[in-house]
Amino acid sequence: MMNTITTTDFNFPGQKSVYRGKVRDVYNINDELLVMVATDRLSAFDVVLPKGIPYKGQILNQIATKFMRLTEDIVPNWLIDTPDPNVAVGHLCEPFKVEMVIRGYLSGHAAREYAAGKRVLCGVELPEGMKENDRFTSPIITPTTKADNGEHDADISRADIITKGIVSEEEYTILEKYTRALFEKGTEIAASRGLILVDTKYEFGKTKDGKIVLIDEIHTPDSSRYFYADGYEQRQNSGEQQKQLSKEFVRQWLIANGFQGKEGQQIPEMTDEYIESVSERYIELYENIIGEKFGKADANDIHSRIDKNVKNFLSK
Repeated sequence: MMNTITTTDFNFPGQKSVYRGKVRDVYNINDELLVMVATDRLSAFDVVLPKGIPYKGQILNQIATKFMRLTEDIVPNWLIDTPDPNVAVGHLCEPFKVEMVIRGYLSGHAAREYAAGKRVLCGVELPEGMKENDRFTSPIITPTTKADNGEHDADISRADIITKGIVSEEEYTILEKYTRALFEKGTEIAASRGLILVDTKYEFGKTKDGKIVLIDEIHTPDSSRYFYADGYEQRQNSGEQQKQLSKEFVRQWLIANGFQGKEGQQIPEMTDEYIESVSERYIELYENIIGEKFGKADANDIHSRIDKNVKNFLSK
């Protein structure tokens, strides 16, 4: 198998601390900068799977940073530069403890909840008579709590977020405004690539001077679901599954093999063939979402490459 990066143990100049997320490891530099390393870890159902996916970190990092550049005119973000294919460097921010999930269609988690009989999701009323992958009249925001590593994110309503003091009403209004603006822009860009942006999540934080900015990732296949626009209506009318670009294919494989992240369930074996097929799917996702050929970075010694590139950047 090709080389992957699944753990990091860098020691950068001025390093204060390290936070390890499900996929990204974030290094605090002098309480001023964050160096975010996108690893090749694969997570689903809030569980990190045992093997890495070649080029996944590079793909996620490059999609996210390209979309940050494409949307910085409508919503400010944390990004400063990308000194390595797997690395983004930005301003240190204090993250809000919610993930802003926005849905244009009844898909994924929302569809599973709807099929179970729920008609209110995160305080939002859902109309009767919908079927999976139907379009909502207008996009709905269904936030989740931001869980610590190993914990499950939980659905939460706008009212509860404000009542519990997780985010103030004034700031939450800004988060909603930014979420809708980003989703609208993402929808336009997706349409220009022959895709439908079905749903996505955004994370926000505050800079030291109190400015609310977009952080983490944006419009990647890990945080978003895309359908192919061509044939969407016909597939919907005939009850066929939609052709989609997202990490959902990994979730479906896990479900088919008896795993949904619940206690006592075993993660199915990830063969080399399966891992390679997932890598190829991520490359396909990149090329369709970005609209250009994916260029594989040198993966011979990813750790040394990142270490050198980040230290060169910080020395400047």
